[in-house]
Amino acid sequence: MNIRVITITLISLLVSGFASAQHSLTLQDALQYALKNSEVLRKAQLDIEKGQHQIAEVRASALPQIEASSVLNYNPIVQQFVLPADFMGGEPGEFVAIRAGQTWGAMTQVQLNQQLFNQQVFTGLKAARSTEEFYRVSKQLSEENVIQQVATNYYQVIITREQLDVIDANIERIAQLENMVSSQYDVGLAKKIDLDRIIVNKTNLLAQREQLIYAVTQQENLLKYYMGMDITETINIPASEIDKLEREAIQLVAQGPVDVEQLLSFQVLKKQEELLTYQRKAYLAEFYPSLSLSGNYLYNSQSNRFDLYSSRALNYDMSTFTLGLRIPIFDGNARRSRVRQADVEIRKVHEDLRNTSNALSMAYENAKIQIKNSLNTIESQRANKEFAEKVFVSTQNNYRNGLASLTDLLTAETDLVAAQNSYNQALLSYKVAQIELIKSNGNIQSLVNE
Repeated sequence: MNIRVITITLISLLVSGFASAQHSLTLQDALQYALKNSEVLRKAQLDIEKGQHQIAEVRASALPQIEASSVLNYNPIVQQFVLPADFMGGEPGEFVAIRAGQTWGAMTQVQLNQQLFNQQVFTGLKAARSTEEFYRVSKQLSEENVIQQVATNYYQVIITREQLDVIDANIERIAQLENMVSSQYDVGLAKKIDLDRIIVNKTNLLAQREQLIYAVTQQENLLKYYMGMDITETINIPASEIDKLEREAIQLVAQGPVDVEQLLSFQVLKKQEELLTYQRKAYLAEFYPSLSLSGNYLYNSQSNRFDLYSSRALNYDMSTFTLGLRIPIFDGNARRSRVRQADVEIRKVHEDLRNTSNALSMAYENAKIQIKNSLNTIESQRANKEFAEKVFVSTQNNYRNGLASLTDLLTAETDLVAAQNSYNQALLSYKVAQIELIKSNGNIQSLVNE
C-alpha cells in the first residue's frame, strides 16, 4: 500500500511539474501564443470573412433575381359593377348590377429580374474585392502591433523581476549587516542609533520589494492580456532571458532611409485611398443608363367555393417579358454633389499619406538615434554598476575594520542599488528602441522566428 501511495504521489508531482513547464515562456512562445489567441487578431480575421461575404453580396446583384409570391382573397360581399341593361339584352335606359369576381380568389406569380448593364453593380464588385484586401492588410498591421506590445511588455516583466532580484540581494546584505551591528551593540561596540538606521533601511527595502511584487504581477497580467491568455493562468519567464538580453549581439539594421511604401501603416492608407476612389466611381456610375430584363408569370384562380386551383374553379394564367432602360437626366445636381464630396475625401487621404510617410520616416530615424544612445547608456551604466560594486565592497571592508562609518556604508549600498537599477533600465530602453526600430523598417515579424 505504501508503494502505491508513493507511486501515485510521484506521478502527481511529475504531472503538475509538466503542467507548470508548459507555461514557461520564451519571447517566441509568447509571440506565437499571441498570434493564435489575441482577440484583436481574431476580430481582424472576422473582418476578412466579412469582406468575403460582401463580395458574395455584391456579386449577387449581377445574378438573376427570382422570387415567388402567392395571395389568397376571401370576398364575403363580392363587388358589383353597374352596367347599361341593353349590354345584357335588356331594355335601353335601364341598368343592371353585375358581380365582379368570385367569393374566393388566389393569385400566384413568379418574377425574374436580370441586370444586363449597371455600372454601379460592376464598380461595387471591384470595391468589395478591394475591401477584402483592405481587411487583410489591416490584419497584418494588427499582427505587427500585437507583436510590438507583447515583446515590449515581455521585456518589461524581465527588467522588473531583475529589479526585484536586486532588492532581494540588498535585503540579504542589509540583514547580514543588521546581524553584525546587533552583535556589536550587544557587546557595546555599536550605538543604538546605528542599529535603528539599519532597521529603517531594511524596512524601506521590504516596502520597495512589496511594490515590485505588485508591479511584476500587474505587468504579467498586462502581458497575458496582450497575448490573449486567461489572466488566471500562471506563466514563468526563464531566468536565462536576462542573461540572453545582456549577451545579445548589437546589430543595427538597414542604416539607409526606410521605404515607407512597404510598411503596412502606409499600405492601409493606400487601400483606403483605393476604396474612396471606387466610391467616387460608384457615384459617377449613377450618371450611366442601366438596362435590365424582367419576366413575370402569373396564375389566377377564382371560385365561389374553396376549391381554388381545381378543375371546377376558374383558372387562367398570363406572362410578360420586359426590357427596361433607365436613363438618368436631372436630379438637381445631387449626383454631382456626391462626386465632389468623394473628391474631397480622396484629397484628405492624400494629406494623410504625406503625413504618415513623414511620421514613419521620423520614427525610423528616431529609433536609430535612440538605439545608439541606449548602447552608449548601457556601456556607461555597466561601468558605473561595476564601479559601485567595488566601492560598496571596499566600504564594507573598511566598515568592518573601523575605517568607514555606517553612513558611508549605507550610502555606498544605496548608490549600488541605484546603479544596478539604472543599468537594468538602460537594457529595457535599448530593447524598446530596438523593437521600435525593427517595426519601423517592417521586419518585426522576425521576432517570432528568432
